[in-house]
Amino acid sequence: MKNTPLPQPPATPPDSLGLKLWVVLSRAHAAVEAHAREDFARYGLSPAEFGAMEALYHKGPLLLGDLQRKTLVTSGGMTYVVDRLVEKGFVERIRCPSDRRASYAALTEAGARRMGEIFATHQAVMEHAVSGVSDEEKRALIQGLKSLGVEAARLGRPSGHP
Repeated sequence: MKNTPLPQPPATPPDSLGLKLWVVLSRAHAAVEAHAREDFARYGLSPAEFGAMEALYHKGPLLLGDLQRKTLVTSGGMTYVVDRLVEKGFVERIRCPSDRRASYAALTEAGARRMGEIFATHQAVMEHAVSGVSDEEKRALIQGLKSLGVEAARLGRPSGHP
């Protein structure tokens, strides 16, 4: 067998900052999300269940469609999440008086009590997870990522070409 050198991949062009940003953003998200998932699991909740409860805790009762948009869960997924939270006794469905097809999700007393018990700890876990950057950097990242998200949504989906 010859010692043939392995082919080398092409160098990343210096103007591919968009790709570099995507990779760094994805890795940072995965690292921070691992902290969140571990924290949710301590309470026997999935990320979607915690997200739904957190939205209801801070916003009050929400139509299921509004809860879906706040938590970025699909319509069918939100039905499943709410069903699970109803089974756990943390959420109840309330029929919309003006539209019989719609219903609200609301925290039960047990759900509100549970969120009251765990939210401050979760907030501290997340503060720890992002403690690698200063408050000034956090503010700049929040603004930059908001701008990135708004513009990416405005652009719409690519049609197969840049």
